[in-house]
Amino acid sequence: MSERKLQTPLAVGQIVGIHGLRGEMKVNVLTDFDERFAPDSLLWVEGETSPRMVVSARWHKRFLLLHLAGLDSRTVLEPLRQRYLFIERSQAAPLGTDEYYEDELVGLQVRTEAGQVLGVLTEVLWTGANEVYVLQGDWGEVLLPAIAEVVQNVDLQHKQMVVRLLPGLIPALDAES
Repeated sequence: MSERKLQTPLAVGQIVGIHGLRGEMKVNVLTDFDERFAPDSLLWVEGETSPRMVVSARWHKRFLLLHLAGLDSRTVLEPLRQRYLFIERSQAAPLGTDEYYEDELVGLQVRTEAGQVLGVLTEVLWTGANEVYVLQGDWGEVLLPAIAEVVQNVDLQHKQMVVRLLPGLIPALDAES
């Protein structure tokens, strides 16, 4: 396989551990599209200069057990813990209206409809009911539910998000009103 640089990566998983002795890694899946891990598909391991072919993938508890070509022992896998698995963004599945990839949202400045800056979106938490956006700013850490009632507009071009705060989300801000 020829060496080339991954141009526009999109993370689809993170290696969180090793399973057994024959090259299976425990992967925290970061995509809704499990077909990314089908045998014979290609994945890039963070820090490597060429993609690896998927040999096998199977679910075990809440993790995907993944075996990539050339990674056949615990010794080889051990240094890969916490590294991400990527695909080229050009291979990403198209999203619906008002759907975004996590890396598109992280870094957005978040404002209220009245223009009050709440902070920068630093993380997306994946919960059972809905995602939760973690903001860092003058109000400290703020958690916002990623629901249509709260998120009014996402402008990726200008790196901004406009939100409507529900009563009680930021008590200090409620007191100022």
